[in-house]
Amino acid sequence: MFFDPKYLLFMIPGLLIGIWAQIKLSSAFGKYSQIGVASGMTGAEAARRILNAAGLSEVPVEAVPGHLTDHYDPTKRALFLSEDNFQGSSIAAVGVAAHEAGHALQHQQSYALLNLRMALVPVTQFASMAYMGILLLGMFLGLMKIALPIIIVLFAIISLFQLVTLPVEYDASARAKDQLFRLGLVRETEREGVSKVLNAAALTYVAALVSSMLTLLYYITASRDSRS
Repeated sequence: MFFDPKYLLFMIPGLLIGIWAQIKLSSAFGKYSQIGVASGMTGAEAARRILNAAGLSEVPVEAVPGHLTDHYDPTKRALFLSEDNFQGSSIAAVGVAAHEAGHALQHQQSYALLNLRMALVPVTQFASMAYMGILLLGMFLGLMKIALPIIIVLFAIISLFQLVTLPVEYDASARAKDQLFRLGLVRETEREGVSKVLNAAALTYVAALVSSMLTLLYYITASRDSRS
């Protein structure tokens, strides 16, 4: 299955888009992590200000190790920032922190797509783990005709998760920009930098969706070919 020329035809576009998205993110984050915000505010302080303004003073903002490991955990109702963004006072750090605070605002307002993504997390985790095991069993046991329909269902779940994730991320970025400027945390001259960082980050989710959809399409095609 891995040596099927069709597999490469479907996978290469997704791989190239993924590489391009990572280059864009690295370039934008690298540039704007070197440019400080005029206020001197750190990412942690910006997130705290946004949360407090929304009445979410009980949501903690904590530092976690790693690079771009920033995330909001709806199960813990806590916001986690990578150490560089937690302590950093750059445009990139403040933009990323505000984005994660945007997810907390979504949670507070019961944003429907965030709730759907949360509901999909456990089944998507199962699908991601089960997919490779079923694929390998199908290959080694010569049962791909049986395995392919199951793989298609599993990848459809993964693709649905990616599809739901995309608007959730874009909405969080929109909320972040709105809060940053409404609360006066960044200046108008810093708007372009914030937008470039958040837009580049969003491209990684676009790449993940494209890759997932292409993989799903490949398995659908392979299943049809196996029946012909």
